[in-house]
Amino acid sequence: MSLTSNVSNAPTDVHLSASIFAAKKSQDLQQQNVATLLNSVATPPSNPAHLGNKIDVRA
Repeated sequence: MSLTSNVSNAPTDVHLSASIFAAKKSQDLQQQNVATLLNSVATPPSNPAHLGNKIDVRA
């Protein structure tokens, strides 16, 4: 490779690296948001012990 081809590819390499960095950062932020949402969900109440022995009519 000549020096001119290395110089002409440099902006492309920088753009590719920046795009990859931005995509990884976006995925990290999404992962944090999903984890926060999942941790904030309350556990559903459980049925009383007598329900479900015959027919569970609770919807």
